[in-house]
Amino acid sequence: MVVSTWPFVEAVRTAWRAVDSGFSAVDAVVEGCSACEELRCDGTVGPGGSPDENGETTIDALVMDGVTMEVGAVAAMRYVKDGIKAARLVMQHTGHTLLVGEKASAFAISMGLPGPTNLSSTESTEKWIKWKQNHCQPNFWKNVQPVNSCGPYHGKKDYSHRTCFEASLLPEKFKSSLPRVGVNNHDTISMAVINKLGHIAVGTSTNGATFKIPGRVGDGPIPGSSSYADDEVGACGATGDGDIMMRFLPCYQVVESMRLGMEPKLAAKDAIRRIARKFPDFVGAVFAMNKNGVHAAACSGWTFQYSVRSPEMDDVKVFTVYPDSTINSK
Repeated sequence: MVVSTWPFVEAVRTAWRAVDSGFSAVDAVVEGCSACEELRCDGTVGPGGSPDENGETTIDALVMDGVTMEVGAVAAMRYVKDGIKAARLVMQHTGHTLLVGEKASAFAISMGLPGPTNLSSTESTEKWIKWKQNHCQPNFWKNVQPVNSCGPYHGKKDYSHRTCFEASLLPEKFKSSLPRVGVNNHDTISMAVINKLGHIAVGTSTNGATFKIPGRVGDGPIPGSSSYADDEVGACGATGDGDIMMRFLPCYQVVESMRLGMEPKLAAKDAIRRIARKFPDFVGAVFAMNKNGVHAAACSGWTFQYSVRSPEMDDVKVFTVYPDSTINSK
């Protein structure tokens, strides 16, 4: 079985062909996510999308083996386009879980991946130029001066220890306009696979949030946030506002809820509601899949779609979930 965030149909087909040919769950996940990176799904996976404040595209990726609980991940990786393959190399050839930045790039290249290469594209560069012309708005800074400019920024000492409520009362001149999370600027492929032996693996790949502050790492390479797998229980994948989601580890929550007997549809909804109670304007989604192939999803702030391929299907099927609702199928 293959499940993926969004209507990334070709990626799911690629993973299905791999798992149907007898590949391991980990290798099938890597094949599927690699296809999405090559296709530059929605411009938010792989090279050529989501420029940061300096106009550069960087890659976050993760792969997790639900049999051994091993994880390999890369974050803020520059100059190497194959994020999910680099993550697998971390898992296969190091005792570490996560490598970051240029050191992750150097590792990936030393292990045979192509690079260094410019990960920007004509489209991402044009997007960045327009953003600069718009005085670098919106951006991810807050409680800084000057606003409505491209910086450099500095904080206001008088407001540095305010509570969230107090910060909401700040004069407009101290507030910044945070980017609105959406499919076209804040997306991720998160994929789960059950292979012929019943083993489970998950993988995630993304080029992160558009116009992020350089060095920012979202939930993509964080185990338990963007994805999580355990052969004894099932798997989860997530997408959305990673800066918020990583504070709650929603996929770890989903899998542990299923371990305690909760059905996938309730586990998915519970994980999303835990976040939405604290952040009512939160935008994100999770899918849940138990070891028997029962799957479901829940979302907040947007309409979410996820893709599934199972032996009972002739081709990939896309399911649609609306805020505060779930889809539950087998």
